[in-house]
Amino acid sequence: MADAQSNIVPGPGSEQSGGQSPYRTAPHNIEAEQALLGAILVNNAAYYRVSDFLEGEHFHEPLHRQVWKVIADMMNAGKRANPVTIKTFLPEEEKVGDMTVAQYLVRLAAEATTIINAEDYGRSIYDLATRRNLIGIGEDMVNIAYDAPVDMAPNVQIEDAERRLFELAETGSYGGGFDEFSEAVKNAISMAASAYERDGNLSGISTGLKVLDNRMGGLQNSDLVILAGRPAMGKTSLATNIAFNIANAYEPQVLADGTTKAANGGVVGFFSLEMASEQLATRIISEQTEVSSSKIRRGEINEAEFEKLVGCSQILSAIPLFIDETGGISVAQLAARARRLKRQRGLDVLVIDYIQLMTGNKRTDNRVQELTEITTGLKALAKELNVPIIALSQLSRQVESREDKRPQLSDLRESGSIEQDADVVLFVYRDEYYAERLIHDDDAKDYEKNLQRYENSRGKAEIIIAKQRHGPTGMAELSFQAQYTRFGDLITDDHLPEAFE
Repeated sequence: MADAQSNIVPGPGSEQSGGQSPYRTAPHNIEAEQALLGAILVNNAAYYRVSDFLEGEHFHEPLHRQVWKVIADMMNAGKRANPVTIKTFLPEEEKVGDMTVAQYLVRLAAEATTIINAEDYGRSIYDLATRRNLIGIGEDMVNIAYDAPVDMAPNVQIEDAERRLFELAETGSYGGGFDEFSEAVKNAISMAASAYERDGNLSGISTGLKVLDNRMGGLQNSDLVILAGRPAMGKTSLATNIAFNIANAYEPQVLADGTTKAANGGVVGFFSLEMASEQLATRIISEQTEVSSSKIRRGEINEAEFEKLVGCSQILSAIPLFIDETGGISVAQLAARARRLKRQRGLDVLVIDYIQLMTGNKRTDNRVQELTEITTGLKALAKELNVPIIALSQLSRQVESREDKRPQLSDLRESGSIEQDADVVLFVYRDEYYAERLIHDDDAKDYEKNLQRYENSRGKAEIIIAKQRHGPTGMAELSFQAQYTRFGDLITDDHLPEAFE
């Protein structure tokens, strides 16, 4: 505890006696720590000026960390924190130079001048702690680069360093370890309050599809949502519909600390591994304007339709939807780009189309093992970024061999890890597609029955919720307009879906 009594330490580049090599101490400011704690002990109002961003681990001096924790506990309990009330919760035997801890607390309070500068002191302490963490990351990077084993690829170290830098940029600390259950309870109540205030009273982000939101409570932060289906079922269309709905509903809210969060909707990152960005944009424009994408591509549109396209494009250009069209991207590359997007523009939902086109960080001939690495990495990324990730997936061909072609969890291609890591598994199924094939199949029996089946299923789609950690499984029925590849809520007598005019 020498620093708390005296700040006479060698400066940067100074030399120890005997001509030893120069050394530097970690950045810190003991006087700022003393002044802040003293101000709080004199006037507890100073605590509330810094408590929203400052934590005990930001203090350099270990005793100051202890003092801060006791003050925080006292304040949270609604009690006064002063040298008399907190001294019994600190070690009596510890010495600060010639003073006891109790005497040191009295000295901190006696030398405190004003609480006006409390926030400045707190910011200084916070910034210095961030610099110490940066030094730690830099030292680890150098040491690992020198001593890395032969089988450790450089990109693995780059990914780890970028992850740690992202965490530092987001929180100013590494976090980790155990959290008190009281913090988890606070977060749960905060989530409930957000749901109460948000449109639709959802705990998660609305997909823009009411029947799906009712089943899932919206998209939940840190969830990995697998959206799967056979070709032509419309899984990409559903993903683009949801991405547009979320981005279009985005309403930013500025918090007290100057940061921004989404009050409704959100910022969406879309990794389109199969489709080029202009193709994806064309599909979204078609969905919103109800002008067939095939007509758009061939230029077979009239003046009124062209005006709708222009009007829609102006709206689309303003929404926070960001597309990355890199094919064959690895988990590490995807994670790095997602972190960068969140740091620079914000990020509330991530969509990946689709996981079978991704590669693992370690190349292997075992595709099941590689896919396990991918899904595990995506789940970890969802928790790290605290956003829902919607990852599209293919289904195996065994679906086609059954009479009832509604997908099951066992149909997930290379399914073990996908089913295990996913928080939610959604299957897109359109009976209309199979019924239409039967009525055009000359070898199919019961034409009238197949025709009736087609009529009953036309314009409808089933979203089968096969797995959901936070709620029930079941089925949500949506409308589907094939010519525009657009999903929506089913039309009822008292509600007509909105369309772009």
